[in-house]
Amino acid sequence: MDLLGKKVLVAGCGKSGLGAAGLLQKAGAVPVLFDENEKLDGKALCAREDYPKDTALVLGSLSKELLSELSLAVLSPGISIEEAFVSTLEEADIPVWGEIELAWNYEKGKVLAITGTNGKTTTTTLVGEILKRYQDNTFVVGNIGTPYTQEVLKTDKDSVTVAEISSFQLETAVHFHPTVSAILNITPDHLNRHHTMENYAAVKESITKNQTKDDFCVLNHEDSWLKAFAPKCPAQVIWFSSKEKLERGYYLVGSKICRNLGNGEEVLMDVDKMQLIGVHNFENVMAAIAIAAAYGVPMETILDTVKHFQAVEHRIEYVATKNGVVYYNDSKGTNPDAAIQAIRAMKWPTVLIGGGYDKQNTYDEWIEAFDGKVKLLVLIGQTREKIAECAKKHGMENIVLADSFEEAMDTCVKAACPGDAVLLSPACASWGMFPNYEVRGKMFKEYVNSLKG
Repeated sequence: MDLLGKKVLVAGCGKSGLGAAGLLQKAGAVPVLFDENEKLDGKALCAREDYPKDTALVLGSLSKELLSELSLAVLSPGISIEEAFVSTLEEADIPVWGEIELAWNYEKGKVLAITGTNGKTTTTTLVGEILKRYQDNTFVVGNIGTPYTQEVLKTDKDSVTVAEISSFQLETAVHFHPTVSAILNITPDHLNRHHTMENYAAVKESITKNQTKDDFCVLNHEDSWLKAFAPKCPAQVIWFSSKEKLERGYYLVGSKICRNLGNGEEVLMDVDKMQLIGVHNFENVMAAIAIAAAYGVPMETILDTVKHFQAVEHRIEYVATKNGVVYYNDSKGTNPDAAIQAIRAMKWPTVLIGGGYDKQNTYDEWIEAFDGKVKLLVLIGQTREKIAECAKKHGMENIVLADSFEEAMDTCVKAACPGDAVLLSPACASWGMFPNYEVRGKMFKEYVNSLKG
């Protein structure tokens, strides 16, 4: 869509919204920032360094006059398409995009896009590192931290953009068309937003909706949702599996990552040569190898990058060993399935911190995954009573409810003995106690690093 000189509403005044408005302004459109919160401090917002100069700000509601002037509306990922003002926009025949669709409108190169409930950040970061070694003009963007809108005007016909895409961002993607896509897994998450697993799965799968048989989609062979989706996938499917030897695809045999593309098995590498731990990370690595290879990166470059790649911050991140106790930060484990992977990766009796914001998830499978490994469960946040009740139902009695994060950490340090692990893997979002999971993880690390020993 040609937006030159067109007035575009940008809903949401956070990092994503300001990034979208900045892109529009640079591209010659006329952005108008909008937030329903009438009490938002407009002066403070406009004073921010990243606020696009001379951009109009509207707080509260949309006037008929403004609606009549708009050619497009762009929603920040945190805004649900079910908000009342979105219906108002649609009734006025104003197209509604998200920031990913807006950036795609200006993309000049190729895109490798990664989604899934868990593993997105690790896989995206690894693919980004691989591609950076292969070609100079590589951009790593999306839900990983750098808005796609911030980088897209730097792209050219020879560039590649590696994008982590969330379900929130996919809700408002229209023409977005990656050359290689990946759906790592689909497990319960964000059901307070998507309502049903069917809706959630459909949104994740929509990353492929504009792909063709000239494109590729990397899928997890162990995921029942993705097995059902594969026959409908418009792109060429590339499978990876941590449990089954595949006739075509990438798979794990013992400690060896192998591939068979129809011409016999080839051993690629031993996972013991990697710096990542846990089967979930072996899956992430296989997905990253498959994505990079489908794009055309030489396998030698791929494997050398994998061997030197270290864990992403806040995802089963080793922090320190203090007084014989190992401390791991998995603050990015914001849902039960992610937290299951973290507890499975622990090789020691574990003191576990869980709990946080309630996204309407259930915790039975997470508790069952403890498998006698968790010696103490310390719970915080909005979900602590809910999780405690679930844990007791499964026979877990050694539970402490803490009123603050500091109290939880004090409890863990006192309970942990030499040879134990203390793991922050909450299975819940951080909201309510923390602005985001990064702040939660950094607080954990600061506390651990302040310990003597």
